[in-house]
Amino acid sequence: MSVQLLRKADNTKLGGVTIVHEILAKDSILSYVGFKVIDMKEGAYYEEALKGEECCIVALRGKITVSDGEQTFEGIGTRDSVFEKKPTDSVYVSNDRTFRAVAVEDARVALCYAPSNEQLPTKLITAKDVGVEHRGKYQNQRTVHNILPDHNPSANSLLVVEVFTEGGNFSSYPPHKHDRDHLPEESLLEETYYHELNPQQGFVFQRVYTDDRSIDETMAVEHGDVVLVPAGYHPVGVPDGYTSYYLNVMAGPKRIWKFYNDPAHEWILNRD
Repeated sequence: MSVQLLRKADNTKLGGVTIVHEILAKDSILSYVGFKVIDMKEGAYYEEALKGEECCIVALRGKITVSDGEQTFEGIGTRDSVFEKKPTDSVYVSNDRTFRAVAVEDARVALCYAPSNEQLPTKLITAKDVGVEHRGKYQNQRTVHNILPDHNPSANSLLVVEVFTEGGNFSSYPPHKHDRDHLPEESLLEETYYHELNPQQGFVFQRVYTDDRSIDETMAVEHGDVVLVPAGYHPVGVPDGYTSYYLNVMAGPKRIWKFYNDPAHEWILNRD
């Protein structure tokens, strides 16, 4: 197990706010992606001044009000659990702005960061704006919620998606990577995986490995864990009886998602 790739919750309490995870590019193995998860008690607030970064604020569960000082979005959030499997609301805030999130009720919020040097408009991404797609077949099926996909021009660097995978299936499979700035064949994107499991005592397996095996880690990932993917292939296997949720955050030098399948395993796509 690599302590660099697998992150357990920190749960740092600051009054009515608990910093569950705080993964910053400046002090992690990542250069482009930053990520936080915060829990807020009803009435509590979290405020942050962004400098050279943009942020996508995802209402994982519960309701929050988000303001950038000019616009306010009241009571956003659509679910009490991610396992309701319906899209949620998010807010995109660009660099050099300050945002405040206030909990209308107890809430868990993901904060997704990436470098940004061109200020864009603050934007509410409603649940209705989120594209839903079903990927894979056989035992490789999953449902994807595209919060900030690469065809959405609302961000400078960030890509944000949610993925649901039922027990007995693999996700991010066949193994693929996006660690070379070699377009049009492949783009360079770092990634984080924030995992939840239903029931919560479950686990999934995630392997992160490169062609030269300079990275080759297979991890038992539990509810609330985060996995960092600085490079390499990164499949997820879900045991029978459990449902997997993960929130992906990606960023790199170009805001394009172009992945490359592991040639050793790409053959499974061509089965009848």
